[in-house]
Amino acid sequence: MGLDEDSLDYHRNEPPGKIEISTTKPTNTQRDLSLAYSPGVAAPCEEIAADEEKAYSYTAKGNLVGVVSNGSAVLGLGDIGAQASKPVMEGKGVLFKRFADIDVFDIELDQANPGDIVRTVSAMEPTFGGINLEDIKAPECFEIEERLREEIDIPVFHDDQHGTAIISGAALLNATEINGKSLEELNIVFSGAGASAIATARFYVSLGARKENITMCDSTGIITESRAKQGNVNEFKTEFARDVPEGSLADALKDADVFVGLSVGGIVSQEMVRSMADDPIIFAMANPDPEIGYEAAREARDDMVIMATGRSDYPNMVNNVLGFPFIFRGALDVRASDINEEMKIASARALAELAKKDVPDAVVKAYGDQPLQFGPEYIIPKPLDPRVLFEVAPAVAEAAIETGVARSDLNVGEYVETLEARLGKSREMMRVVLNKAKNDPKRVALAEGTDRKMIRAAYQLREQGIAEPVLIGDRDEIEVEAADLGLDFAPEVVDPENSDHEAYADRLYELRGRKGITRSEAAELVERDSNYFGSVMVEQGDADAMLTGLTHHYPSALRPPLQVIGTASDVNYAAGVYMLTFKNQVIFCADATVNQAPDEDVLAEVTKQTAKLARRFNVEPRAALLSYSNFGSVDNEGTRKPRDAAQMLRDDPEVDFSVDGEMQADTAVVEEILNGTYEFSELDEPANVLVFPNLEAGNIGYKLLQRLGGAEAIGPMLVGMDKPVHVLQRGDEVKDIVNLAGVAVVDAQKDE
Repeated sequence: MGLDEDSLDYHRNEPPGKIEISTTKPTNTQRDLSLAYSPGVAAPCEEIAADEEKAYSYTAKGNLVGVVSNGSAVLGLGDIGAQASKPVMEGKGVLFKRFADIDVFDIELDQANPGDIVRTVSAMEPTFGGINLEDIKAPECFEIEERLREEIDIPVFHDDQHGTAIISGAALLNATEINGKSLEELNIVFSGAGASAIATARFYVSLGARKENITMCDSTGIITESRAKQGNVNEFKTEFARDVPEGSLADALKDADVFVGLSVGGIVSQEMVRSMADDPIIFAMANPDPEIGYEAAREARDDMVIMATGRSDYPNMVNNVLGFPFIFRGALDVRASDINEEMKIASARALAELAKKDVPDAVVKAYGDQPLQFGPEYIIPKPLDPRVLFEVAPAVAEAAIETGVARSDLNVGEYVETLEARLGKSREMMRVVLNKAKNDPKRVALAEGTDRKMIRAAYQLREQGIAEPVLIGDRDEIEVEAADLGLDFAPEVVDPENSDHEAYADRLYELRGRKGITRSEAAELVERDSNYFGSVMVEQGDADAMLTGLTHHYPSALRPPLQVIGTASDVNYAAGVYMLTFKNQVIFCADATVNQAPDEDVLAEVTKQTAKLARRFNVEPRAALLSYSNFGSVDNEGTRKPRDAAQMLRDDPEVDFSVDGEMQADTAVVEEILNGTYEFSELDEPANVLVFPNLEAGNIGYKLLQRLGGAEAIGPMLVGMDKPVHVLQRGDEVKDIVNLAGVAVVDAQKDE
């Protein structure tokens, strides 16, 4: 099947379309319904009647955008009518929700007259927090947007005009930085003079380009003052008419620095590219076929060609999804009355700056593991980069506040945290720990210091102020890798082969001499095995914590720190814990990596250590020791272990959290079972610490929850060690390293 057939199946599969309405409050009981509707709903109605501003407190208005179209200029399909435009408008709603957690009603209007559209949309102002105009043809779109901005008191944004302008504007800022040209001196040629082209040209002027250096061409050729005087162009094209001789696009491109294509495919030749100035910038954004293909443009010249298109299969895709969800997010969150030019400029500059930062592994994987590093082939972020939300929305919100169109204020640091929470509970939970880490960063030894992921993690840890990373490994290799990654920092490196490690060898021999290690073997281990070197480094207090395991099997990575650092003085057993985050719930699962067949003493100790870990995330622990039995319903050696462990914990005066068991997994997490059938349970709410009866059950359980339950897993976090050590999983991403380093720093803070 081709793309068209696949898309038709995608859209018609039950339920048809791409969006639905979901509730955000409970509707399970008669009381729930009486609160959601009659008679309880009268109370918020009365509050809003007395003060309309309270609609933002009692309804979804503040997070609801109307996507409005009359279907007169849909994609490349033209005027296909309001009804046929509905799949596109639903799709726009999907993007709003997916990337910025904004709800959408799509509104398709069977109206052609701009005045009718303005009156209809104006009448819907009480419903929405903002209006996104979409696929309305020029020149009517200019009038509609302008009049709506004047008549209604919520932000209005015509994405076809401004989306491409903002994203390509960000690309232009970075392209000029790379080729060393001045924005003010650029000679810019546009192919196309529709709504998007005119808005983009205007925006480039706002960024610093000179209007007199912009040449705009339509299907007839260069838009000149003589053509304007003859009445051959409309009032909007006249804005960019130049006092130059008439000519073709080819004539306009001679010695041009920038080509901006917003027209039709295949109209630019290699010869035209060769006629441009040195190191040209070419934005060929016609879809699906650009004005000139990526390879053709690059091959036309021997110097640097910085190329962008509207296609995802080539570098530098100019995609409006990088703009509108995040611009509206920032505007809605400060209840802006408008989306002004300063807010658009702020979003473009934020995007440009983000392109210069290290790219998350998940984004790299999503784009086929192609290199993504600031340069000619990476001048704008990728649409799937989750950091766009955290960079663009705050920049837009700040600009709204500074320019006086915001009706509420915000603290940027706190705001970023709320945005992270929108993308998932795991980000919210990790932010708690990372903020604690930033209050008092500690030295964290990264045992596999030559690995590119470790180097990137070290850069992020230092840049964000989470930790003071120490890379263990060959200094020359690390410095070459850091330079190749384009990371502007000088990492602290400890090279075991070129440092005085005699004291470390002596200490390892002292610790392991009666365990079969000779002095020469100790020296060799310290020099050749970074896990032993790092373990002794932490044990001696030269580093506060250690991370390893990225390139080792878990048992082999765990062995050196267990041998050298060992467990805490009051602890006999270490354990591996995963934190699983669901939409509105967090669960800690133990033990999933260390103890194969724990007895009741081990289970009790694992429970206490996991409860301590939960509190580091500001979660008050409620522990359940799991089995296939409920409170003695089956009595054998296997079920007695968790039952006895639970009793030991309840009898321990130092245990200050609720704990019970043995119990089945659904009993532990389903309130109706826990409190309905087993009202005697020590747990008054569902458990958030699940202690499995053995390693096999723990590993199976957390992976099923992760994969089938849609949870995100953070860990494994090693608990019970005398000093903070965490063993990564092979293949972990940079964000996993950063997260566990943050946990290690907080561990070290607690140990002081």
